[in-house]
This record gives sequence, structure tokens and C-alpha cells, in this order.
Amino acid sequence: MTLLTPGSNYVRPMTVLNLHRAVAILITLALGFSGNISKADQNDPRLPKLFESLKSATDAKTAQVTASDIWRIWSEKPDDKRIAELLRQGTEQMNAGQLRKAEKLFTLVINAAPDFAEAWNKRATVYFLMGAYDLSKKDIAQTIAREPQHFGAWSGLGLVETHIGNYDAALKAYEKAARIHPFLQGYENITSKPSKSSRIPPQISPYPPPHE
Repeated sequence: MTLLTPGSNYVRPMTVLNLHRAVAILITLALGFSGNISKADQNDPRLPKLFESLKSATDAKTAQVTASDIWRIWSEKPDDKRIAELLRQGTEQMNAGQLRKAEKLFTLVINAAPDFAEAWNKRATVYFLMGAYDLSKKDIAQTIAREPQHFGAWSGLGLVETHIGNYDAALKAYEKAARIHPFLQGYENITSKPSKSSRIPPQISPYPPPHE
């Protein structure tokens, strides 16, 4: 993996992927762990050890397995069948492209469980897909306030900032994500100033990988 130097100021867009394809990929990735709601969230006592393992991973495969375990815990919630069902429905609607419906459902989850970081992250995903970047950034901030090590939220912030052309801010967000998850997929694509004709989001996903 190629790490950035402190003096780097910009983010290079990923290889030529059109925006529609990128959005389709994001929707797929966002659904990785939607159906595993049980007895945990960002406060789960298993997480500190998993984060230590993630930071000390020596290869990408090991890191991705650990990251998947973290995503799975983030997506869980203490036994509340109503919240679990709302989250499931919201994810289902997002998968179907029914973004307004998904937004309403995730908002219900947030209202019922405002400390549940992943509910904010899910709604941030919806806002990004809607093109509502300011709202997405606000929900990402709420996610990070509840789970500062949410590498998905940090890389999501980088994705939003890149998409709107704030490359310095994007770089800082990606660096935050990579300090938590050193094998974050696509991080090696971040280098120097992009060309004006090719401002496609980098290939770093703020969402869980497909089910392994």
C-alpha cells in the first residue's frame, strides 16, 4: 500500500468508472450487513480488541476479515424488534433505489435510537446517493461523534468531499480512515492533483464489503 506524505494536498480520482456504476456499487456495498441485528452496536466490548487487530494487521486479507467483523458489530443493535425491522426495511428500500422511503425509515431509527451510530451512517449513505452532500456530511459527523473510529464514515466523508471538489478535506478524511484501517481498499489510489476533466470519486468505499 502506498501511504500519503504529509505534504500531499489532493486526491486523484479513480480509474474511469462512470458515476452511475459507482453509485450502483455503493448501494450494493451499503447492504453488506443489514440483517444481523442482535445485541451490540458501536459500544460493544469486543470492538477495542478488533481495532487493535485491524491496526496491527500485516496483510490485506487479515485486515478485511477483521474489518468485516467490526462492520457486523456496528450493524447490530440491542434487542429491539421495532428498530431491527425499521433498519431492515430501510436497507431494503435503499437497495431497491427507493431513497425517500429509506430516508424516512432510517430517520425513524435515529429518532428511536439516537445513539446508534450505524443508523446515522446508513442515512448518510442515502443522502449521498440522493446527491444531498451537505446532509450526508452532517450525518457522517453524527456517526463519527458516536464512533470516532468509524473508518467507513471517515472514508465516506472523503468520498463526499472528493465528489464536490474539496480535495484537501477529502485527503484529510481518507488519511483518518487509513490510520484506523491501514488496508482500506483503494487507499493506494490517493495521490496528487486530479485533472479537471476527471473528477470521479476514488475507489474507497465507506460501506461494508459484500458478504464474504
